[in-house]
Formats: sequence, C-alpha cells, structure tokens
Amino acid sequence: MFLGIEIGGTKLQLGLGHGDGHIHALWRGTVNPAEGGEGIRKQIISAVPELLAKANTDRGSLKGVGVGFGGPTDDRSQTVIKSHQIQGWDGFPLADWVSDLVGAPAVLCNDADVAGLGEALFGAGKGLSPIFYITVGTGVGGGLIIDGQIYRGVGRGAAEIGHLRVPSSGGPVEQYSSGAAIEERAAWIATPLFTQLKRNGRITTKDVAAAARNGDLTAQALLSTAIELLAEGIAQLITLLCPRLIIIGGGVSLMGQELFFNPLQAAVADRTFPPFAGLTDIVPAALGEEVVIHGALALARQKFGG
Repeated sequence: MFLGIEIGGTKLQLGLGHGDGHIHALWRGTVNPAEGGEGIRKQIISAVPELLAKANTDRGSLKGVGVGFGGPTDDRSQTVIKSHQIQGWDGFPLADWVSDLVGAPAVLCNDADVAGLGEALFGAGKGLSPIFYITVGTGVGGGLIIDGQIYRGVGRGAAEIGHLRVPSSGGPVEQYSSGAAIEERAAWIATPLFTQLKRNGRITTKDVAAAARNGDLTAQALLSTAIELLAEGIAQLITLLCPRLIIIGGGVSLMGQELFFNPLQAAVADRTFPPFAGLTDIVPAALGEEVVIHGALALARQKFGG
C-alpha cells in the first residue's frame, strides 16, 4: 500500500492505494493560506491516522509515499524550492518530514508533473506518448510525460508553461490565463453586471463563465483574452515538443467544451507550426479532483516498487 499526498494552494488531499489507478481511501481538506506551511503540516499530521483508520490499516502497511506539491521542487535534495501561494515552504525538506511522520520512504515532485503522470497512466492519455499535461486553475502548471515517466530536465522541473512569456502580452501565460488572473481583471470591470457581482462578494471565475454563457460581451471578451494567450503558449510548446496529446485540467477548464475547449482548440490550430498541424490533440482531463493523488501513488510505486 502507498500513501499519496497533494499539497496545493487551496486544497489538501491524502489517498491510499497501490498506484494502479484505484484509490482505496481518500481524505480531503481545505487549506487556510493564513496559517502557512506550518498549518498544512499540522493538517497532515492529523489526517494520516484518520485516513489509515478509514482504510482499516496502519503505518506498517505503507511501502512508500508520493507527494505532489504546488510549487517547484528539487529532485536531488527532495526539498520544496518555494510555494507561490503559501508562506512557510521555502527550502523545506518535505520528503524527509513526511518519511519521519509515517515511517516509510517518500518521494517529492511538483503537483502538475504528478498530475500529468496520473493522466498519462490512467486517464485521458493512457497508452499514448508523449503527453503534455496542463492545469489551468489558480495558476497555470505543466508536466511532460514520456513513455510513462515524468521529464524533469536537470532535476528542478521542466514544462513550466505558466511561466512561458507570450509575445503579444509581454508577460507569462499565468499572468493572463489563470483563474487568479481572470478574477483579478474581473474585479476592475465597472459594468452594471460586474458591479452587482462585486456587491455579492469576490467575483469568481465561475461568475465570469456564467456571465459569458448568458451572453455578456464583457465577460466573453475577458475569457477570450485568457484563452487566446493560453493558445499562444500552447502553440509554442507544440513547436518545441510536438506531443501526441495535450491534456488540460484545473478549475478554469471546467467551463466546458463550448466556452473553453472549442475556442482554445481553434486558436491553437490558427497558431500551430504548419508541418505539425493536426498531430497534437487537446482534450479534457479525465481523473477529476483526484488526479494528483493518482499520480502521487503511481510515483511512489515507480520509486519504491510494486
């Protein structure tokens, strides 16, 4: 049995399984950013025995732990480099900390890389290679999976499409196409509809999507900009890597086929290097909210044996 852990900017999940695409037990919690990394570690300390009890097992049954972390990580030292959302993680020896906690070896990797592994092995990319996974949520992350293995460059990560600069904007993809970026821009819009939404609290990406779906031209323009700039980044990655499949997950992608995938696919097709046209399909992720757990369990199995 392996333990998989997902540590994100808003979500914390732990799952048990054999790394074969099936989760035997799952624990899910919400992160409080104000409590920082220390708060999340306290949550993990409490969650581990709860999860083991739920599965009617104990620490002695664990062969290893896989951790998908929401930020860059260092393969050699198995430490967090930093979190862009939560304070208190810079340089933290997370794999060693988890290993000491549960009494089993642990392996650490970036959450988008881990999610990509899950989708490549058990989700929308099963049986295909290379696979490029993109998560479009609070931020924009990427992972490249080749023949069922995460590509990590020289050991500090790779495939960081969210930090790829797009020429038409002068900034990185994440600055325009992430959920956080969409919400930040929505907060500055002063149309009657958006003013009303602001009176009800913070405008969310779901609010923007609903407005666009109902025909609001301002919301449609806001999403169009986000999608067009994401398409520029994707067209560049196709030129460099020409993967067989691009799988997109994350909260923003949940807008659906008509509002998100159709315009994105069309915009990418318009920008793709002509000799590579039609070689890379773009599809929704298949594993839902548990994608990082699936990947973390699979990573632990690869590292510590089945």
